Amino acid sequence: MTTDELTAFAHGVFDAQPFSGFLGAELTGVGPGTAEIRVRNRPELRQQHGFLHGGVVSYLADNALTFAGGLALGGDALTAEYKINYAKPAVGDVIVARAEAVVTTRRQAICRCTITVHRDGAADGDAEGRVVAVAQGTIVTAGPAPAAADAG
Repeated sequence: MTTDELTAFAHGVFDAQPFSGFLGAELTGVGPGTAEIRVRNRPELRQQHGFLHGGVVSYLADNALTFAGGLALGGDALTAEYKINYAKPAVGDVIVARAEAVVTTRRQAICRCTITVHRDGAADGDAEGRVVAVAQGTIVTAGPAPAAADAG
């Protein structure tokens, strides 16, 4: 796949995810075996202490891992498992998940992801950000889609 084809494929898959749209997530970077997804922090995504909810952080890790693995595997993919370690409360304007495939076989990719928070305007210039979580996962190729009658 060319870079343009890879990018178009990834954005097509991402745009077909209603939950990503609901959260306001953006797929901001893709490459062979890499992915970056961002979410702007806003009040409805926070928990009772004012931190970005752990479920949103977990979504970012899961989706970035799966995109990095899927792109490394060359197609549609699913998360077989992942683990996340929350390091610090997610407080900032933009939260960014950057994932990469570390090991790829024919059917699976083992990936890692770092989730950082950034101040407004600094997510591009402040590449490091403040690490709030790290994750690792196993991503597998997706088999053929089940028939509509079987999906129930």
